[in-house]
Amino acid sequence: MKKFKTNKNAVSLAGEFAVLSQLALRNYDANMTLGHTKGVDILVSKPGTKKMFRLEVKTKLRLNDQDVAKSEIFGTVVGGWIMNAKHERPYHDPSLFYCFVIIWKRTSKVRFFIVPSKVVSKYVKDEHTHWRNEKKKQGQRVSHTDMRTFRVGFQNEKYSLETPTAEQYENNWRFDK
Repeated sequence: MKKFKTNKNAVSLAGEFAVLSQLALRNYDANMTLGHTKGVDILVSKPGTKKMFRLEVKTKLRLNDQDVAKSEIFGTVVGGWIMNAKHERPYHDPSLFYCFVIIWKRTSKVRFFIVPSKVVSKYVKDEHTHWRNEKKKQGQRVSHTDMRTFRVGFQNEKYSLETPTAEQYENNWRFDK
């Protein structure tokens, strides 16, 4: 039997459509933006208000819904999403949010973590600095990279740097708080 390889673009689209469905169920008007230079994935508004929100969606696919991500430096977390250096710029835009999505292939179970851009920016910057410092302590040469990782942890775990948790941000669909 030929092994089926999942297309990364298809996974991204599946995450965006899953987010759109959740927004619709919560009476938000939401539209996906199209194109590779768009800068944001979904535009969101709440009917009856003049508030607009922008949502960047990051999706990962896992096989088993019991999987967690483990790192010697960062500990055990719900998941980690690859980002880049542009995400560590300090955003002071209260209308920009990130939705980190995990889809489990075998069960079709989906989890959503909606995090304000200010929290993402701080974590990504601190995470990269911490990673570089730890690698240097281990005597490893650290070359420049734009790759960053955003992680969602567990409330009952101890982390070497302040880590957003699932308990804080899972299904955090209230943009107007």
